[in-house]
Amino acid sequence: MSENIQKEDKFLMNEIKESTYTPILTMKDIVLFPQMMAPIFVGRKHSTVAVENAMLTKDHEIILLGQKQPDIENPTENDLYKVGVLAKIPQVLRFPDMSMKLIAEGISRVKVIKLIKDEGYFKCEYEELKDKKVEGKDVQALRNLTLQKFTEYIKKSTRLGIENLLSFDEITEAGRLADIICAYLNIKSEERQKILEILNTFERLKAVSKILSREIEFLFIEENLQEKVSYKLGKSQKEYVLREKLRAIKEELGVESGTDEVDELRDDVEKMAAPDYVKTKLQKELNKLEGMGIYSSETSVVRTYIDTIMELPWEKRTKDILDIARARKILDKDHYGLEDVKERILEFLAVKKLSKEPLSSIICLVGPPGVGKTSLARSIARSMNKNFAQVSLGGINDESEIRGHRRTYVGAMPGKIIKAMQDANSKNPLILLDEIEKMIPSHMGDPTAAMLEVLDPAQNFHFTDHYVDMPFDLSDVFFLTTANSIDKLYKPLKDRIEVIRLAGYTEEEKLHIAQKFLLPKQLKAHGIKKLQFNITKMTIKQIINDYTREAGVRELERTIAKLCRKFAVKLVDNQELKETITKENIADYLGVARYLREKTEKKALVGVVHGLAWTEVGGEILEIEACKMPGKGKLNLTGRLGEIMQESAQTAFSYARSRYKELNLPEDIQEKYDLHIHAGDGATPKDGPSAGIALTLCLISTLTG
Repeated sequence: MSENIQKEDKFLMNEIKESTYTPILTMKDIVLFPQMMAPIFVGRKHSTVAVENAMLTKDHEIILLGQKQPDIENPTENDLYKVGVLAKIPQVLRFPDMSMKLIAEGISRVKVIKLIKDEGYFKCEYEELKDKKVEGKDVQALRNLTLQKFTEYIKKSTRLGIENLLSFDEITEAGRLADIICAYLNIKSEERQKILEILNTFERLKAVSKILSREIEFLFIEENLQEKVSYKLGKSQKEYVLREKLRAIKEELGVESGTDEVDELRDDVEKMAAPDYVKTKLQKELNKLEGMGIYSSETSVVRTYIDTIMELPWEKRTKDILDIARARKILDKDHYGLEDVKERILEFLAVKKLSKEPLSSIICLVGPPGVGKTSLARSIARSMNKNFAQVSLGGINDESEIRGHRRTYVGAMPGKIIKAMQDANSKNPLILLDEIEKMIPSHMGDPTAAMLEVLDPAQNFHFTDHYVDMPFDLSDVFFLTTANSIDKLYKPLKDRIEVIRLAGYTEEEKLHIAQKFLLPKQLKAHGIKKLQFNITKMTIKQIINDYTREAGVRELERTIAKLCRKFAVKLVDNQELKETITKENIADYLGVARYLREKTEKKALVGVVHGLAWTEVGGEILEIEACKMPGKGKLNLTGRLGEIMQESAQTAFSYARSRYKELNLPEDIQEKYDLHIHAGDGATPKDGPSAGIALTLCLISTLTG
């Protein structure tokens, strides 16, 4: 005990109560000073138990001990201060919820010597601490100065009245004056605790005087700020009064008003996550709406505009997941094949993960219908944890479809990009611009030029829709485009996209897709169990070759669905039926084959040449036939040959005539014969070389026999 006294000179031991333990009431944010009374509300269980035990003692005494952290509900010994106040409880009021309100009267400062927790509450042995009184002229001067500061504080503070000064002149003791002034100040409990622990009365009053100076300075700063904002507060109060008067006038006139709804919208605007310029614009529109009658034709226009702006995700975003392994797993699960495409998507994600800069290239998936461009985009969005929205651009010939209509027009609405942002409900979604090559310039503007602003990272961070009429940031949007062909795409737009071609599926890929994806999907859709219905591998190949002709698998899926429907009819009559579709019985379900593949003749024929051609549905054999007849050198071309192939045929005829000596042909062959060249299956669009060699060989074979 003597060592503790040496460490803390300011604590003087007067008397140690050894025989009994006194209950402790732990205080969250209240510090009671000696010779002062205060009401205290008690709700915690350990606190109510302590009060009940204190009321069982003769003097109803309890020790008020402060917590270091007010938010701790169940404090331990380390959470409590060592110095507190011994208090007497003259009155306790109990409530039905087991809480209490008590009046506590401070007696003296005490220091905890030994603290224990027993029966759910704290109690302790303590020593009483007495003030170290200091007298002299310095103390009197400090007392007068502190009273002057407190007078100034009361005049500036709105919490206290001048009547609080009446009894202060009678207090001559410095420590008592410091305690009372500290109780009136609006300061934190930590500072009150420090004042409580100072036993030297001169030092205590000095510390309180410093706190007073600081609080007076704060009040002075608040007063200056109040003067600066008083005009703004006056204006808002004036607007409120005028709105209330307007509401009363409308009620007297019996006019329905949407003022309550407008007030609700004002609150929603203040709470919404959006830039300040958006909120300012909406407040102006709300003021306009408030002044309109409920039956005004313009009311619905303004209200629709406000709803549109509030629905936009100005600050709402989802958390991107740039996990390459996760993305690969999702892409492989959703799509068979397309290895080059998947690899490029993974490269894109890897670069996006490593680089914080926005990527300048926009991916464009180019390929014929049905190869999985849209479903691939959905899988990419899912792999990145992005919301998905789709914009169909086919047939758009109006610039306003992209940039929106100005609100001066009747029926004005935002453009497709803003609508997509509303649908996605996120600032960083994946937006699919489908069939971007099918936008058509017209007298209403060029939508492809408007799309430049959307896709250009240097411009789209302040994209302005004519309807919204405010900049909207599109820089966080992952734009993905699709096209069947980019040959006719607007050149500046073509420069901003990176093409990934989906040429179509091979026969083997279609087979795996049908087995793993299409057949199970259609069986589930038609309510057929897997063991009841099956299609053999060779039958699926036959369906691919004889009943479908496409780059993708849409027609293949429809054909499998047709088989399932026909089997479902049989299954209704016989629930135990099981069937396997084979090459022998497929005609019973689908009829005769719709397509026949060209086959080359093993025997060589005069005037017949087989070439190879590329089509959207795969490779084809192109059979070119020619024959000669008496005439005057006329060349007939049939089979819907394109312009390039017609020129190739003319060139082949000229070549054969120019080499008449090497080919042992008459010099005047063009005056003796007419030639007829025919290309079979010419209606199917084809691509590749111009078939010049095949045409030349066909003509030479015919002429030389």
